[in-house]
Order: sequence, then C-alpha cells, then structure tokens
Amino acid sequence: MQKIILYPNAESDIDFRVAIKVAKILQGLGREVVLCPVTFDEATVATPKTGLQESAIEDELKGAEMIITFGGDGTILRAARIAAECGVPVLGINMGGKGFMAELEPSEIAKLKSVVSKDYNIESRMMIDVLIHREKKVIYSDFALNDIVIRGDNKVIEMGIFADNHKITHFHGDGTVIATPTGSTAYSLSAGGPIVEPTAKNIIITPICAHVLEAKSFVLVASRVVTTEIGSKKTIPAFVSVDGGKHISVQKGDIIEVRNSAKKTKLIRFDDTSFYHKISTKLATRLHGAH
Repeated sequence: MQKIILYPNAESDIDFRVAIKVAKILQGLGREVVLCPVTFDEATVATPKTGLQESAIEDELKGAEMIITFGGDGTILRAARIAAECGVPVLGINMGGKGFMAELEPSEIAKLKSVVSKDYNIESRMMIDVLIHREKKVIYSDFALNDIVIRGDNKVIEMGIFADNHKITHFHGDGTVIATPTGSTAYSLSAGGPIVEPTAKNIIITPICAHVLEAKSFVLVASRVVTTEIGSKKTIPAFVSVDGGKHISVQKGDIIEVRNSAKKTKLIRFDDTSFYHKISTKLATRLHGAH
C-alpha cells in the first residue's frame, strides 16, 4: 500500500479539519495516510485527537508517494525543502492567501480521486544553493526554492553583484532578492522584479529600493554563478534569509554565492490550466482584496 503524507499547518487548517477530510477520501481509495503536522509534538502521539497515525515528516519520507500540504506558500516551501533531499513530490492545498504554488483550493479536494489512477503531472522546479564566504571560508550553506534575500538591518547597504565574476551592478540600497522562477512571484515581484514562468531555468536578480536609477532587475541563465559582496566604509549590520527563514548575519567583505542547485522540487499538477491564467487570477484577487 502506498503511503501519502499529510502536512498541515495548524495555524491555517484549524484542528486539521481539511486534512482529516482528505485522509478519509484517500483511505477510502485504499491509500495509507500518515499525518505529519508542521509543528509535530511527540507528546501528542500517544493520544492523537485526529484518529490518524501521527509522526514527524522526516521519519515518513522513505517510500512516500507524495506530500500534501495544507497552508499557504510558506507551508509548501517548508515541505519542498524537506522533500527535495529524496525527490518526493508535493501537492499544495491552499489554506492561506495568494497560494501561487498551491494546486487545489479546499473546495476542490474531490480531485484527489485522480491520485489512484495517477492522473496527474509532476512539474519540476529549479532550486538554488547559497554559500556565504568570509575570509575565504564557507561559514554557511543552504538551498532555496523561492529566493535568497540580502538586506541591511534597517539601514542602507552597499552591494556589488557579479555573474561568473563579471560585474552586473553596484548600488546602495535596502538590499537585493536573488530568486528562482518560482520565487519571481514572491518578494522579487513586490520589489519590482519580472514574472518568470515557474518551469523556466533562470536566476533573477532584483534590487530592493536601490538609490540609483540604473539599478534594474536582471534575468540570467541558470548556469551563471552569482556573487554578491557586502561593502561599506563602515560596518553596517546586514543579513541573508533563505526562503523567508532565519536571518544569517553578514558583514563588510562577506561574499554570498548563489548557483543552480542539483536539488529539484517536484510539484503535482492535476490540470492544464496555463500559468498565465493562474497568475492573472491570483493577482486580480490580491488587488481586489486591497480595496
């Protein structure tokens, strides 16, 4: 029996109500289901309130058919980072706001019947690796599905950005976003960057509030190695965040290196709705909600 992991965010899927409905659908179709909450607590396993087997997601990846997330894009990002190590595909059910990466809304969970017949496609998304160098030593490494954000700590910072050691731009500003095509609709878009088809293979560089008119976004081929150097006449606190995670402190002279990752995220798709239609719908909903 093939196992499906349900990965609900308790803040979005209150009392795991949607996850439990999905579990019943999948169990009725002969699938083994295990509940792996984002905030898994071993203390609750002995007496789970859901009536489902509960576990930590890292313990259930081996042999899993897919991960179904219940939350917003942030929940999908968390699942993708875990799943990328072993190639398990992810299906997002949108319980949040925009949900650019999610495939289904809660009202569409009946489509999960397609799981049995494997009537779905798997879409591969590129990821990026990041290394932080300090005095010729790597002090931090990670990988991302969406983006790497470099920002000053509430102050303007000086940045030089290079591709394969050739200077792209140099500016003072709030920072920069180095994004994948998937991440082009996240922070990069808010900073004025371009929308790029999510299955493309590109690295997108978007300055954040640059204090120079010539600082524009750049879309590079995925084979480029992008390096960003923090520079200033005085030390100004700055940080790097990976897919919106914790802040990693960087300082004058540090070099942030970003390149295409060998890891990939696999997302499950049920229909052939075009990316352009989805993005128009999501952005129209976002704009309408602002009024």
